[in-house]
Amino acid sequence: MDIPPKQSQPLPHTPPAEGDIQNRLIKALMDCNRYPHAARSVRLAETHISWVLLAGRYAYKIKKPVDLGFLNFTSLASRRYYCDEEIRLNRRLAPKIYLDVIPIGGTPEKPELGVLPAIEYAVRMRRFAASRQFDRLAARNRILPEHMDSLAFKIANFHSGLPAVEAVSAFGSAAVIYSSVAQTFDRLQAALKGSKDEVGVAALRHLNEKEYAGCKERFVHRRAEGFIRECHGDLHLGNIALIDGQPVPFDGIEFDPALRCIDVMSEVAFTVMDLLHYKRADLAYRFLNGYLEITGDYIGVSMLRFYVVYRAVVRAMVNAIRVGQTGLSKRAKAEAMARCRSFLALAVERIGYYQPGLVITHGLPGSGKTTFAQAALEQLQAIRIRSDVERKRLFGLAPLADSSMHASSIYDAEATRRTYARLLELARGLLTAGMPVIVDAAFLKRNEREHFRQLAHELAVPFAIASMKSSTATLRTRITQRQSQSNDASEADLAVLELLQEKQEALSAQERTVTVEFVNEKAGIAADEQAWKKLKQLLVAP
Repeated sequence: MDIPPKQSQPLPHTPPAEGDIQNRLIKALMDCNRYPHAARSVRLAETHISWVLLAGRYAYKIKKPVDLGFLNFTSLASRRYYCDEEIRLNRRLAPKIYLDVIPIGGTPEKPELGVLPAIEYAVRMRRFAASRQFDRLAARNRILPEHMDSLAFKIANFHSGLPAVEAVSAFGSAAVIYSSVAQTFDRLQAALKGSKDEVGVAALRHLNEKEYAGCKERFVHRRAEGFIRECHGDLHLGNIALIDGQPVPFDGIEFDPALRCIDVMSEVAFTVMDLLHYKRADLAYRFLNGYLEITGDYIGVSMLRFYVVYRAVVRAMVNAIRVGQTGLSKRAKAEAMARCRSFLALAVERIGYYQPGLVITHGLPGSGKTTFAQAALEQLQAIRIRSDVERKRLFGLAPLADSSMHASSIYDAEATRRTYARLLELARGLLTAGMPVIVDAAFLKRNEREHFRQLAHELAVPFAIASMKSSTATLRTRITQRQSQSNDASEADLAVLELLQEKQEALSAQERTVTVEFVNEKAGIAADEQAWKKLKQLLVAP
């Protein structure tokens, strides 16, 4: 990653002796005969904090002996420590990439890998094709929806398995968050000083200060509730690779715990932001909703806007500082400046993003409510809440768990009342945060629908009912297929279908004025262009 030094720090410092030794060492390691395995050639990749030697099937990362203020690799002991940390932290998500720490013995001119006493240490990694990094795949429009589903599953389970940081630490406190954001803006403004972008950044900073003030109390609650954890820390698309068909996050932050001991929603926001930057809002919200469905962390969405803007400003800062680096071609500087402005434009867009609206689904089991909700959340940049998932969560069950093993029925009248009350509570919080919300539930009873209509009226947000229509034969076929596959949270069988067909309460004349019917037969929901057009018109704020 490219994190520049704090403005208050001097220029990067490298002890002369250490720098000279490493320069000679790197030159010697360009010889493919120095490696204990086959390597036809050696290629060198360099950042401001490390060298990476690409040799055969492996990559060897050697840390530079630099002091940048936010990191200090000037001693051999510190470099070994941070090599060990890099392995420890990155093995959590990429165990097949991060292999071990290799001592390098011998002399700078004649280095020997795996030999002690060590004159240097290297992180040994298994190589993968750079073309498989998600930023490059996104640029070629090669990221698939299933990649987002897999990534959401991986990150949700990763976060869920992490302990909260110790209460005595300052990580994740409102003061630390403010300091991180302030320093980022300081560096960005210094890098853009005198440019035409300077005034715009100052205005953005002012808006972000207001957003911070609105989130400050939430930061305190999130920390107290254990959402500050030792995360990856740098989860943008360039640090995710597609390996064996699966997304694998790599290159997490090892050198500064303050940058990785963060709110889990800050981590999620980095990926969401980068997908938005690549104009893939559909994938961004697919990833976000997949994560939320597994974790249930809908409260964290109230801070999503703040963190998305912060992450965009971080990337703008990195590119702005790159423009000022010496030895960069005019073309490279122009590209970096264009990226900086693109991230700034995204930050400005998202700081003002406030488009609450409420859609509830309506339909029998198998009619396509969840299929509709998935398509709608991607088109509307919305948050979906599923009754099938939240009902099970209330009883401590996973989405795909079999509820028949539960001591009491989770489908009786009281459980249903609790489920709809929970959906209403979650919808209120998300709408208040300015998000479009889709509540994926049957809503076959008029009083269930009325509670949500009243919520929309109370909050003065647009309201729509998306009613799914399918023939009984189609419903029966879909339910039978779903049961045989066992890959959906819904447990409704044919007996439930027949019962609900008898008990459903028709939409009233008043309800029909805000209802959009989607006919879900062979052509599918996506093909009903007129219905989608009407839905979007209903969600336009008056």
